[in-house]
Amino acid sequence: MEPLNSVFIFFAGLWAGTINSVVGSGTLVTFPVLIALGYAPVTASISNAMGLVAGNAAGAWGYRKELTGRGKQLLRLLPASLVGAVTGAYLLLHLPEKVFYYAAPVLIVLALLMVAFQPRLQRWVKNREENPEHAIRDRRHGVLLVVLVYLAGVYGGYFVAAQGILLVGILGVFMTGTIQNANAMKNILVLGVNVIAACSYLLFAFDRIDWPVVGLIAVSSLIGGVIGSKVGRRLSPVVLRGVIFVLGLVALGFMIANLFK
Repeated sequence: MEPLNSVFIFFAGLWAGTINSVVGSGTLVTFPVLIALGYAPVTASISNAMGLVAGNAAGAWGYRKELTGRGKQLLRLLPASLVGAVTGAYLLLHLPEKVFYYAAPVLIVLALLMVAFQPRLQRWVKNREENPEHAIRDRRHGVLLVVLVYLAGVYGGYFVAAQGILLVGILGVFMTGTIQNANAMKNILVLGVNVIAACSYLLFAFDRIDWPVVGLIAVSSLIGGVIGSKVGRRLSPVVLRGVIFVLGLVALGFMIANLFK
């Protein structure tokens, strides 16, 4: 690997780790850089996903205080996310790649709408739960949250990029607490999905892994994850939603561009 390429990859991983802990979509930074440097798409995707696991872990650790008292909720949602990741990895091996390129932009649009209207949607959910007329029916919100987290896991296991934005949208509406709590839970769930993906690559695509790239992105995204968790935890809900929305639009632009290649 040329020294200049190493510098580009390192800083791409640093930026990706930072924004992954804040919201997600770090893959949309590192993957294009690897492609521009001449790496084969499959090798770039696999090596990038494996390297970013370290940054995911750092971000999850940095947000640990926001998970206080949410152990039961985590034990309910994490298995759904992991099973979804296994499902997504299976689909990746058996479906044409173009299938999900058409579905991904739609999912991102829905996620951005959920993020943008989160306060209003949360009030709607709370009002229905407090209304005796709807109380029994609205117990299903917990089941709906598990199902949506599972589907987000399928998305993440198949198409890694921007799964954090999708999860923040879902968790911000259907999970009690602040958007910072949702972001902390998102970091854990994304980490679980990406670990599943990394294990599948080790088992079924070992020859396509570029280990120097994995190492560079792992170190730089780890540093970025620490930075991002410190910055993200200080952002106000309005600012954080704004950051999520902007990055989501960028992710959407990349995905739509892929449809016309």
